[in-house]
Amino acid sequence: MVDRDPSREDATRCLATAVVATGAATADLGAARRGPDRDAAMRIDPSELGAERIYRLMTGIVVPRPIAWVTSLSAKGVVNLAPFSAFTFVSQKPPMLAVSIGRKAGVYKDTAHNILDTEEYVIHIADTPLMSALHESSVEHPPDVSEVELLKLEVRPSEHIKVPRLAAPPVAMECRFRQCLEFGEARSRLIVGEVVMFHIRDDLVNNGKIETEALDPIARIGGPRYARLGEIVTLRTVFQTPKSPD
Repeated sequence: MVDRDPSREDATRCLATAVVATGAATADLGAARRGPDRDAAMRIDPSELGAERIYRLMTGIVVPRPIAWVTSLSAKGVVNLAPFSAFTFVSQKPPMLAVSIGRKAGVYKDTAHNILDTEEYVIHIADTPLMSALHESSVEHPPDVSEVELLKLEVRPSEHIKVPRLAAPPVAMECRFRQCLEFGEARSRLIVGEVVMFHIRDDLVNNGKIETEALDPIARIGGPRYARLGEIVTLRTVFQTPKSPD
């Protein structure tokens, strides 16, 4: 999703935290420098590559990636839906999630604008039956078009925020915006939000833990390709100091 140019109000919500070296020339990946030994591993200097080629490298290296399927609400009341695979949790108490949202042709995606405008959104974890819908929600539309309506996805009211949640995903997490950081020349925005309510399908929780196989989450790899869980290997339990007295 791509919409208007980022407003000054949006820009003030994010703190620029990194400046990378300038003057890097875009180079053909096939011309990346190798070591003197042809049998040695390929050596690639990122300063010789443009942002798009580095993106292709990194999204093929950092795999598999969990996907945050995010609903947000525009100022006009349009429900936006988009997937993001630069996604993780950054705090357990309070529970906080981080999603990196980039720009297309220098313009921030609708999701970033909506979150900074309303400070509310819902992150869903989609399972395999929702793979096609998740992929189709990545198609770019004008900001007045709702992917939820286009894909005919059912929504339900959230309990603590105005943004609706999708009915079908096995997990939905209502979030409130807490912090935004900007990184690099591309000024990707790392948006951190606090989970104020978890919605988890009944059969997924066992003794306080999620049954990962039953969750059947979708993972992203390079390009328009996705993955499912493969073989799960269970090793011996290693002692871990508790994170809190409870």
